[in-house]
Amino acid sequence: MKPRIDFYTASPDALKAMIALESAVSKLPLEKTLIELVKLRTSQINGCAFCLDMHSADARKGGEDERRLYTLSAWRETPFFTPRERAALAWTESLTLLSQTHAPDEDYELAASEFSPKEMVDLTVAITTINAWNRLAVGFRKMPQA
Repeated sequence: MKPRIDFYTASPDALKAMIALESAVSKLPLEKTLIELVKLRTSQINGCAFCLDMHSADARKGGEDERRLYTLSAWRETPFFTPRERAALAWTESLTLLSQTHAPDEDYELAASEFSPKEMVDLTVAITTINAWNRLAVGFRKMPQA
């Protein structure tokens, strides 16, 4: 695939805003391993090779188990994820596939049973942010480093 525009240099002000949002997400008091799972699952759904490469490396550096990384796309069929992680992954899928799911009550209620109202908003902002990054990277064909 041929890269398109370099979005970092094409619109520095827009990217400053995205970087500020990412910085805010990194400071949220949610578990870092949970955030990496959310970033990876979102990037799997969106087919973002750049983000999959980056966040799988980040997850491994953070101590994530290889087995969990390998089976993340089939998380519902494995025993490797906690109830809290499962709730976050279900909410992630609902919001990432919003036009198909319309964020069903079942996924909201599952997430609300594991996360406080503040954590729900924080999780949703994290999901929203990685979806935005995916759209930039996929849309402009940002390639992982070889």
